[in-house]
Amino acid sequence: MNQPKVDVLLAANWAASGLVQDVRRGLGSVPRTLPPKWLYDDEGSRLFDRITRLEEYYPTECERTILRDHAAEIAATSGATTLVELGSGTSDKTRLLLDAFADAGRLDRFVPVDVSEETLRDAAAMLATRYPDTDVEAVVGDFTLHLGHLTRYRHKLIAFLGGTIGNLYVEERGAFLGALADSMDAGDELLLGTDLVKDADRLISAYDDAEGVTEAFVKNSLRVLNRELGADFDLDAYSYVPFWDRRMQRMDLRLRTEMPQHVTIPGADLELDLASGEEIRVEISTKFTEERLRDELGAVGLEIGHMWRDPSDSFAVTLARKVG
Repeated sequence: MNQPKVDVLLAANWAASGLVQDVRRGLGSVPRTLPPKWLYDDEGSRLFDRITRLEEYYPTECERTILRDHAAEIAATSGATTLVELGSGTSDKTRLLLDAFADAGRLDRFVPVDVSEETLRDAAAMLATRYPDTDVEAVVGDFTLHLGHLTRYRHKLIAFLGGTIGNLYVEERGAFLGALADSMDAGDELLLGTDLVKDADRLISAYDDAEGVTEAFVKNSLRVLNRELGADFDLDAYSYVPFWDRRMQRMDLRLRTEMPQHVTIPGADLELDLASGEEIRVEISTKFTEERLRDELGAVGLEIGHMWRDPSDSFAVTLARKVG
């Protein structure tokens, strides 16, 4: 029986210590921010799953369509025999790629990387059964911290899907892509999912759905702080504010206090005085043009070879190769 291997790179207290550091850094300065990774506790993950099924929210199904229609072409084009997935979760969409690589007889190894050990172990066991001729080597790690672990793998394709790259600010994105390129050998490849610039009304609708699921998802970040750090945020005092930033070409998701707030966060040894109308930025979602992708990937030595788009021209999956 094919038994998966699981490497645990995260310390047992990484989440608690990371949350405290992020809260002190992000909420203790102005403008106030919260990293979006703290949206994804059990309730946040459940809400995001609902978001991906909403009529207004197109990215998930657009990317799935691209992978369904072009997985075989991606496998034929790529020279990889090891597939790495960053932020893998259950590897749901990625199974389309895995099937294509397996059908081509070139899936020697699959390396899913995720912070959730329980989810990763369950997924790794399922995948090892589904692909008995493939070594499954799961990594419990944070892809913003543990990219150096990937240097051990040769002839690899690193899949970073879901448009997650757009959640990073410009400076963070450049640093991440640079570290990612450093983990790659010449000829290794990146398969990157990105949302594309489009009509502002469609973008705003996707992040301000009629059912209010996205609002509940973003407000859940404050619920996480109340539960984990003993904070006393009054969720009813905050309005959800999504808007399209044309200059930065990104959706900006914020919470705005409707009255002056004094908030204590004992677990982070922090107290906040928020003025009426003050905002907390919880997440961004940058949208891309082909030119921007070429510039940002090219800056770290990654050269675009192919770009596949869905029929509505809303989303792209790009294959880039490390040069030099």
